[in-house]
Amino acid sequence: MSTFIGDYSCKIDPKGRVTLPSAFQKQMPESARNTFVVKKDIFEKCLVLFPLDEWERQLEVIRAKINPYNKQHSQFLREFYKGTAEVEMDSSNRLLINKRLLDAAEIGADVVLAGQDGKIEMWSKDLYEQNGLSEDDFAALAENILGK
Repeated sequence: MSTFIGDYSCKIDPKGRVTLPSAFQKQMPESARNTFVVKKDIFEKCLVLFPLDEWERQLEVIRAKINPYNKQHSQFLREFYKGTAEVEMDSSNRLLINKRLLDAAEIGADVVLAGQDGKIEMWSKDLYEQNGLSEDDFAALAENILGK
């Protein structure tokens, strides 16, 4: 599994392509360097890029909990996969992101790619800057989650 560290301001060109920062490329195993799955995040107004190996791991977690003959589970799967796309890096290390996904996350030309363990979040630069916690709020959250 890849662990992505850092956040990087990037540009999306008029065709919807974004260059993957070289730091993220170096953090990926050789076997997972070219193909990603991109989808809208479940909780936030951002997109999530999963290297293919991490995507497969996520699907294993879901498959272990889902009964396709349960109506709620079926609805979850439909929403989970909605708009999901497989993308490959081109020879210039760019990823072509579907316009519908960019619009859903309100992403324009200025974007932040933020590493988060096995995935990369793709945010509108403005939303990313507005979405953070204060230092005190983050410290309280860390204490609540990790301090017990």
